[in-house]
Amino acid sequence: MPANEAASLSVRWEVLKAEGAVLLTLRGELDAASTPAAWEALEKELKGPGVSSLEIDASDLTYCDSAGLALLYYLYAGRMTPGATVRMSGLSSEMQNLSGSFSIADFQALRAHKPPRRSFPEEMGAATGAWLRDLREQVEFIGEVAVNLAASLFRPRRMRWKEVFRVFEIAGVDALPIVCLITMLVGMVIAFESAQPLAKLGAQVFVANLLGLVMSRELGPVMAAIMLAGRSGSAFAAELGTMKVNEELNALQTMGLSPIQFLVVQRVMAGILLTPILTLYAMFAGLLGGVPVMLGLGFPLQMVLQQIQSGVHYGDLAEGLCKSVVFGTIVASVSCLRGLQTGVGPRAVGDSTTRSVVSSILLIILADALIASITYTLRK
Repeated sequence: MPANEAASLSVRWEVLKAEGAVLLTLRGELDAASTPAAWEALEKELKGPGVSSLEIDASDLTYCDSAGLALLYYLYAGRMTPGATVRMSGLSSEMQNLSGSFSIADFQALRAHKPPRRSFPEEMGAATGAWLRDLREQVEFIGEVAVNLAASLFRPRRMRWKEVFRVFEIAGVDALPIVCLITMLVGMVIAFESAQPLAKLGAQVFVANLLGLVMSRELGPVMAAIMLAGRSGSAFAAELGTMKVNEELNALQTMGLSPIQFLVVQRVMAGILLTPILTLYAMFAGLLGGVPVMLGLGFPLQMVLQQIQSGVHYGDLAEGLCKSVVFGTIVASVSCLRGLQTGVGPRAVGDSTTRSVVSSILLIILADALIASITYTLRK
């Protein structure tokens, strides 16, 4: 058969058939661009009964990447010519070493194929099973963290306080500028947006009261926790995930050390300690962002401060700080759990980081809604 003349391909081949014996000669380069077309064409040319032997001459093959090696392995394994005796010659020593490391799973992964489609009940069943398994892991993780944390509080020497202070500085102190900037801008936006509707009622002065209540009860702890989840929680998950991929966690277990006690408890403790401080800074920054708006509306600074003082009570501050403790525990625990759940592969750490941020923010909002409903009921 004449050589393939497709000008767009970097590889050429020639197939000669004679009484069941086939000689396949390959020339040029088998790369990711040319291999799929060559694969499909060779399957058509070699298809059919009566092929008893296949001789592959690769002496003129100048280049071959992983996709090309998958094709050579497929040919050599007799998958295109079932029942035929296959021999290959002309491969360089380097290509021979590379082809020797190939398996059936390799060329099945490299060859284009359509993923299997599952029915809707199968998808729902698989998603429900995965959710239940994850829920069980979360319950077990929370119990183990709670036991180790309580033991560390009663026996402070078990806690690695230097590690706690290191995490506190990285996740807390270094996060102060971005938390202050974001909450200051949020406070400014709230003041601007609430000034116009309150002006229709002649109550623009109560913008300060509104800003104080919103920042102390809701937005202060929520914004601080969300920033902690996006900035520091993702770092927790990535750090622990990298340790798991590098099998450092297995090394700790081999030495008789629990990853929960050695790595997770310190981060949870740091999250519990630093989130209230971040929340206080967020409250102050939010109020600081609203004050210039009030001054621009013509209210003196003394009146603005008096309105904030009359509108915000110690109970409001206590509610916000209690929320921050809950949020800090959620962010640190969920981030560490997602890091410990890291799988294998190049995308595993990135997937764990994404899951930690999404799960943390979702649980923060759910916890905030639950606490808000409880506190509203108690105030009635």
